Amino acid sequence: MEKLRAFVAPFNKILFLVCMHITLLPFITPTIALFMGLAYALILTNPIPKMAKKTSKYLLQVAVVCLGFGMNLHTSLASGKEGMIFTIVSVTAVMLIGFIVGKLLKVDSKISYLLSSGTAICGGSAIAAVAPIVKANDNQMSVALGTVFILNAIALFIFPPIGHWLGMTQEQFGEWAAIAIHDTSSVVGAGEAYDRAYFPDSEGIALQIATLIKCTRALWIIPLALITTLIFREKNSKISIPWFILFFILAMIANTYIAIPQNITSSIVWFAKKGMCMTLFLIGSGLSLDTLRAVGIKPLIQGVLLWITIALLSLATIMWL
Repeated sequence: MEKLRAFVAPFNKILFLVCMHITLLPFITPTIALFMGLAYALILTNPIPKMAKKTSKYLLQVAVVCLGFGMNLHTSLASGKEGMIFTIVSVTAVMLIGFIVGKLLKVDSKISYLLSSGTAICGGSAIAAVAPIVKANDNQMSVALGTVFILNAIALFIFPPIGHWLGMTQEQFGEWAAIAIHDTSSVVGAGEAYDRAYFPDSEGIALQIATLIKCTRALWIIPLALITTLIFREKNSKISIPWFILFFILAMIANTYIAIPQNITSSIVWFAKKGMCMTLFLIGSGLSLDTLRAVGIKPLIQGVLLWITIALLSLATIMWL
């Protein structure tokens, strides 16, 4: 492995950029893109980790906003109404369960709170929003983010086939993915993968519902940040608000009420989907053995228990209630 890395080192950056742009090809799915990123990180290592992390953050936000141009406000709200109710219940439940599990496992209180926040709402975005408020240090943030990252990668691979095995409709899968998967990128990627693999001739219903519910869920960052400020009694803490969600809603409203030519909206949605593939490649390339070691056993156990709890509860609610 070291010999291969030494051989590639002189042109590693060029090779990385080439692989990144390969994700734009039509046959590259979100799952393949993530796998490519993971493989690259573990075999050759990411030569531009800071730039990749920053690019993936903003590219994700742009992609989510662009997806709004492929969605009708009335149809999406009608389809995602139940999912919004699930969101309210699940966010509250996960935060409470996370507190209890963290105490039982004796996980560092700040790491436990970050993990609960990330699982309850939207993964890394929620962790990044509350971390400055609880005064979490770099190590505590890396453990929480590492745990969420690993579980996100697993979810993107296993959720679509599980949903198909259970005979879930696109609507059901979209709701389940939005509630049970942490980060917006993996939620959107799973919805896209489910549509493409099992409903290739559809209009991407799973993707639309998953995106809508996840963005609704992400809005909970704002009250969570305010409540966190009260709990930890810290003043003058900066709250990171996901403004891109507002633009996503505005894009959906524009697509509903403004007669935008279909060839334009189709091109925007295509860009969104391929941008998401590139985002997942960049996110996958951020994994390293150091990240895996930093996660540790107890935080990982807490993260897995919370993830399984929310996945099973939401699945039971969606399928049988």
